[in-house]
Amino acid sequence: MTPSTRVTIRDVAKRAGVSVATVSRVLGGEYPVLAATRNKVVRAVRELDYVPNAHARALSAARPGAIAIVVNSVAVPYYALIAQGVEEQAAQEGRLSLICTTGGDTGRELSIVRLLREQRAEAVILVGSVVVDDEYRERMTEYAHALAAAGSRLVLCGRPPLGEGVPALVVGFDNTGGAHAVTAHLLSAGHRRILYLGLRPGHTTSDSRVAGYRAALAEHGVPADPSLEVEAEFDREAGYAAMRRRLAAGPPTFTAVFAGNDLVAAGAIQALREHGLRVPEDISIVGYDDVPPAQDLGLTTVHLPHDELGRTAVRLALGRLTPGPPSTGAPDGVGGARVLTLGTHIVVRGSVRRLGPPVASR
Repeated sequence: MTPSTRVTIRDVAKRAGVSVATVSRVLGGEYPVLAATRNKVVRAVRELDYVPNAHARALSAARPGAIAIVVNSVAVPYYALIAQGVEEQAAQEGRLSLICTTGGDTGRELSIVRLLREQRAEAVILVGSVVVDDEYRERMTEYAHALAAAGSRLVLCGRPPLGEGVPALVVGFDNTGGAHAVTAHLLSAGHRRILYLGLRPGHTTSDSRVAGYRAALAEHGVPADPSLEVEAEFDREAGYAAMRRRLAAGPPTFTAVFAGNDLVAAGAIQALREHGLRVPEDISIVGYDDVPPAQDLGLTTVHLPHDELGRTAVRLALGRLTPGPPSTGAPDGVGGARVLTLGTHIVVRGSVRRLGPPVASR
């Protein structure tokens, strides 16, 4: 074919010796296809330089070797800082970065991943918490296989593996361990009534932080109290509203607060101050992430290696790093995935007051 001739899906089907419907299934990543058949289609796609539509062709030509990062929002520091790490490492590797936002909509995330595969992104990096159900897992698994068949890589950053045998790389941080450590910090300061503010059942990030919180209580012989686990989205407004509701219900039955992240902590601190309560003199509080405004608030929090998470995701995608051994206790119960885990640590500032002797662990 001449360079000016547009290759069609029928050309790919003819070259691969399969039906047009089979080519469509392989490219869409929505249906299981035999590996041998998939390989024939992928080989034909490469030989003919076929891209499913003109829009994707234009983007592919304009963005060779693009690294795509998919986040909930670029307005949230957690995502913005990781995205910055991705962009900086991608630039060092001679790649262009694409940033896509989902607004927390898993359906939109799935659509974005499919489009990025069509646009031949060299790597797709999915960042942060997501509600994983069977339908999501099944569809994302198919897309992971479709990306791999097209020579691309799927990287999960700060979220659990999809399952054994799924061609997706995973880079995370010790989320549960950080939550355990910061809860133990409050316990060591004599606090026994610790409110967890940021319960989000089904969200992977929140669930593992709650697990660390509960484990620390148990290890120190402090009974878990469901009334001290309060639901709130991971933003300042939600933290403020949830704390206001809690305080309106009566005098605090807690002496300390573990906020799900620093933005939740900032909102909670505002609500406490408006209620006439001082931090840390009346109520101690800790956060998670170590992003603005933690330093300005003097907030004790868990530091995440945001920049390194982004950089590591790119290095994994490009084969510059090798993942660790298969995991046997993934947070979502899925074992067998190869995961590279980065460490976390507490940053102690001035938001925690010692009440008395520490609570001894069992």
